[in-house]
Amino acid sequence: MKITFWGAARTVTGSMHHIETGGKRFLLDCGLYQGRRQEAFERNSHFPFPASSIDSVILSHAHMDHSGNLPTLVRNGFSGPIYTTPATIDLCLAMLADSAHIQQSDAEFANKRRSHRKSKGLNDREAAPLYTLDDAAHTDPLFKPVSLGDRKEVSGALAYRTYDAGHMLGSTAMIVEADGVRLAFSGDVGRVSIPIIRDPQPLDAADYLIMESTYGDRLHPPIGHAEDKLADVVNRTAGRGGKIIVPCFAVGRTQQVVLMLHHLMDAKRIPSIPMFVDSPLAIAATEVFRKHTECYDEDARKFLLDDKAPFDFSRLKYVRDASESKKLNDLHGPVIILASSGMCEAGRILHHLRNNIEDPRNTILITGFQAPYTLGRKILDHQSEVPIFGEPMALRAEVVSLEELSGHADQHELIEWMRPFAKGLKKVFLVHGEPGPGATLAALITKEYGIEAVMPARGESVSLP
Repeated sequence: MKITFWGAARTVTGSMHHIETGGKRFLLDCGLYQGRRQEAFERNSHFPFPASSIDSVILSHAHMDHSGNLPTLVRNGFSGPIYTTPATIDLCLAMLADSAHIQQSDAEFANKRRSHRKSKGLNDREAAPLYTLDDAAHTDPLFKPVSLGDRKEVSGALAYRTYDAGHMLGSTAMIVEADGVRLAFSGDVGRVSIPIIRDPQPLDAADYLIMESTYGDRLHPPIGHAEDKLADVVNRTAGRGGKIIVPCFAVGRTQQVVLMLHHLMDAKRIPSIPMFVDSPLAIAATEVFRKHTECYDEDARKFLLDDKAPFDFSRLKYVRDASESKKLNDLHGPVIILASSGMCEAGRILHHLRNNIEDPRNTILITGFQAPYTLGRKILDHQSEVPIFGEPMALRAEVVSLEELSGHADQHELIEWMRPFAKGLKKVFLVHGEPGPGATLAALITKEYGIEAVMPARGESVSLP
């Protein structure tokens, strides 16, 4: 078995690992790389191998940095099966179409502004979408369901078994078997007791491990603090008549924040102010969450048993139409607006930020990891001025990070997740992390378990004996 690490290698996004065995080629994940705009577009547009040479894709979960470049793969000639869980399929059908729509809409918007700048003598590059709605539609029939816990014979050369990763609805870790080698792949490891979904499941014995390292150098605040912090943010901002703008990952984080707001409002810990989920994708994803209750943890199930709809309450409105989204800009606070994307790289959140970022009464509530060079990271770093639609905007709004809600395991949680099967491991390959956190986690793994842990570079290949 030969592995080449083409994505999420010494960086957090763009998960994609190329396996060659028995004369066939497979991908573990095919995610979007996010970073500097032009670099990201070039890397996502061009695969370092012929797309038609890939026999099949095994997908860990639906987040865009793991699944989001599948339509580009199809556009470039891939036509094989994409294996993943039923919940992940349902999420991907919505997410990939939404991604294509946003790319096309943002390109159109950027080109209108380009025409205006061109009339003033400026001449920048015409924007183009990475892929289109047609490309996403051509991807949909390739998805093949593999239920959680099943062992799937992908070909005579390779099989794999899935385990609940506890990261998002339908997310999996897995053990891939080929050439007599058992290769574990963590996908993204979740945390114990995060809202809605079940806790991460331990894996069986394996020879090698590819593991994420996003938070390999730090510990998260306790999850139990998240509701208290959220209540403080809502009460503080509402008290000064401001808006709470929440760049939210449409799948998982939006539903978690909505459920927490539901709890807080039921307990009368926050005022009864209007709340909006302004994201067609989040609305579609919420429908998938409603459908796949088999993925819920006990707390979420109890909500259902108490005849409550976790994602619906009187002060919450879901916004589908762009015209309704634009009307939100005319609202005066206090109000809560959740919109995607979570890293502020595309979609309706850009318009809400553009209209609200310069008002000190408002709060921007960051709810997840922000990759380097993204707008979300610039806001999280409290840069005094940030670019939105190519124009500098002063950052005057309060910025708060709700890192307690991170869907990624921290250093301690990663070490404990691998403990049940660490004894038999020969080597650990750390991916999905920046060099600093990866190096810290690698040293700790070696100290704790006596196992060599490395961070492969992009394009680095290893043969597993």
